[in-house]
Amino acid sequence: MNKIYAGIGSRETPYEIRNLMTELAQRLEDHGFILRSGAADGADQAFEKGVRNEINKEIYLPWKGFNGHASPLFEISNDAVATVNNFHSRPEYLNNAAIKLMARNSYQVLGQRLDKPACFVLCWTPDGCEDHASRKRVTGGTGQAISIAHFKNIPIFNLKNLDSLARLKEHLLKNFHCVL
Repeated sequence: MNKIYAGIGSRETPYEIRNLMTELAQRLEDHGFILRSGAADGADQAFEKGVRNEINKEIYLPWKGFNGHASPLFEISNDAVATVNNFHSRPEYLNNAAIKLMARNSYQVLGQRLDKPACFVLCWTPDGCEDHASRKRVTGGTGQAISIAHFKNIPIFNLKNLDSLARLKEHLLKNFHCVL
């Protein structure tokens, strides 16, 4: 099993949760995990801050220079755009920038060629969403990644939920024999 995870979430992630995300990213990197994220303010930047070695992260951008980030991973394929139509509740209402932002989420979960799923999604949303059925408007753009992960049977651990950290630790121990 690959050791890649999606570390994502809301721009409004609380300060203490962002600090936890940075710490978790450091610990996961120590256990050989690679971060996939998207350079957005809040959760994305908190996860990325925790990764010390550039080779241990894949940062996907909706366009070149997004949020001042220099990642070379900014090309959006037609296949990634197709995920917007498949997983967004109202894609017809999205402008071009929003479509690119949503399409970028598919890379965070499935990788650059959309063929290497992450082994789990670690996130924070205001509503604690962990599956497609409970996704709401308040879930925000992270909901797109959650929906994709849900349909690909990728475990989702939302740090808004009190039991998420314990479930993550159990998942890591069972599947990767590592302890955070």
